[in-house]
Amino acid sequence: MGIDFTGSTLALVLVLFAVGLICIIKGGDLFVDAATWIAEASGIPKFIIGATVVSFATTMPEMLVSVFSAFEGNADIAVGNAVGSVTANTGLIMCLSLVCMSCQMTRKQFGFKASLLLATIAVLFAFTRNGQLSVAQSFVILLFFAAFLAENLMAGKREHGAESNEIVQVDTSGKNILINIGKFLLGAAAIVLGAQLLIDNGTALAQLLHVPDSIIGATMIAIGTSLPELVTTITALRKKQSDLSVGNIIGANLMDITLIMPLCALLLGKPLTVENQGMLLDIPACLIVSAGALVPALICGRFKRWIGFFIGGLYIVYLVIM
Repeated sequence: MGIDFTGSTLALVLVLFAVGLICIIKGGDLFVDAATWIAEASGIPKFIIGATVVSFATTMPEMLVSVFSAFEGNADIAVGNAVGSVTANTGLIMCLSLVCMSCQMTRKQFGFKASLLLATIAVLFAFTRNGQLSVAQSFVILLFFAAFLAENLMAGKREHGAESNEIVQVDTSGKNILINIGKFLLGAAAIVLGAQLLIDNGTALAQLLHVPDSIIGATMIAIGTSLPELVTTITALRKKQSDLSVGNIIGANLMDITLIMPLCALLLGKPLTVENQGMLLDIPACLIVSAGALVPALICGRFKRWIGFFIGGLYIVYLVIM
C-alpha cells in the first residue's frame, strides 16, 4: 500500500510541476506581449523596449522562482535555478543553436556582452568561495547589470539611429486597452502561480526521490524556466536566424546572473547562503561551460559549429558528475 501511495503522490507532484511550467511559459508569453504593448502605447522608443521591458519580462520566471525559494528558506533551489539556468541556456540551448545552424555574429556584436558575462560569473565564483553572497557583494554584481543595461541602450540607439525617436502607432481603443491590461495581469498571475507550483513540487519531488533540492533546482527547475529561451531558439532556427538565438541567450544569461542572486540577498536583507553543491559544482560548472562557449568565440571572432558540440559535451559531463 505504501508503494501505491508513493507512486500516486509522485504522479500528482509531477503533474503539478508540469502545470507550473505551463503557467510560467504561457504567462511569460502574455506578460511580454502586454508589457511591450503598454510600453509602445506610452510612446517609448522600440530600442528601449527591447533593451529593458522585454529583457526584464523574459527573466521574470527565473527571478520569481529564486526569490520565492529564498524567502521560503530554500536557498539551494534559489541558487541552483539562477546558476543552473545560465548553464542550461549555454550548454543545452546555445549548443542546439550552434550545431543546427552557423552563426554569423561578429566579435563587435557580441564581444562586450560576452566579456561582461564571463567577468560577472568569475566575480560571483570568487565572492561565493566562503559559502555565501553578502549584501555588499550583491551591490557589486548589480553594477555589472547596470553596465549591461547601459550597453543595451547604447547599442539599440546605434542600430536604430533616426528610428529611435519614432513613436510606434498602436491601437489604443478602450477595448484594446482592457485586453492588454487583462493579458498583463493574467500573465503576471500565471508566472507567480507557476513559480510557486515549481518550488513546492520541485521540493516535494526532491524529497520523494531522496534527491537534494540543489540538484532539482539546477536541473529540472533550471531547464524548465529556460524553456522560453528554448522556444526562442527553435523559432529562430526555423526562420534561419541563429544570430537572434545566440544574442538572446547571452542577454538572458546576463540578466539571470546579474539580477537573480543579488536580488535574493537584497530582499532578504542578509547574505544568501550558497551550499556546497553550488559552491563546489554549480557555479564552477557555469563558469567552465560559459568560458567554453565564449572564449573560443572571442578568440576566433565568431561562433563556430564545433563550439556547440564542445559546450554540449561539457554540459553532459556536468550532469553526469551531479
